[in-house]
Amino acid sequence: MPDRSGRVVRLPYRVLFLCTGNSARSQIAEAVLGHRGRGRFAAESAGSSPAEQVHPFAIEALEAIGIRWAGRAPRGLDAVEAQHWDFVITVCDRARAACPVFPGQPVVAHWGTPDPAQVTGSADERHRAFHQALVLLVRRIDLFLALPVEKLDRLALEARVRAIGEPGSRPAGAPGRASQ
Repeated sequence: MPDRSGRVVRLPYRVLFLCTGNSARSQIAEAVLGHRGRGRFAAESAGSSPAEQVHPFAIEALEAIGIRWAGRAPRGLDAVEAQHWDFVITVCDRARAACPVFPGQPVVAHWGTPDPAQVTGSADERHRAFHQALVLLVRRIDLFLALPVEKLDRLALEARVRAIGEPGSRPAGAPGRASQ
């Protein structure tokens, strides 16, 4: 289908989530968007310094909300940097700093999310950290899915996707509770 500029838009839109280890946040985001945006979005993830395996607490957090993790082992930027992406979203500051330039001028945004894998303490505290990261990413992905991607020009779309990552903000026109 043609977009507002007349170019043909192909679905699904390709979204890449980046973090450092590709073992928690980016894997969670990939799974959530893959589940909730199926057909409209195709999500993948990578890391600037990939870990050896996906953190088991990340998989447990996803399963707790009914999303079966079917992702892949952590992988590096070299596996994805030559591919075409419509959106590239970093979920940690280190990945943001290491983010390469991707071909095709994707919409690039930063949705900083605390790293649950860095939390120390009891198993309950660590599980809680993964749950909190999951909740934050689910909220952001829900806002992303509510955007009228097909109706916005590139600059407006990039501004709205970036605004999703701003603390306490909600992109203009995004659904949410009315002020009380």
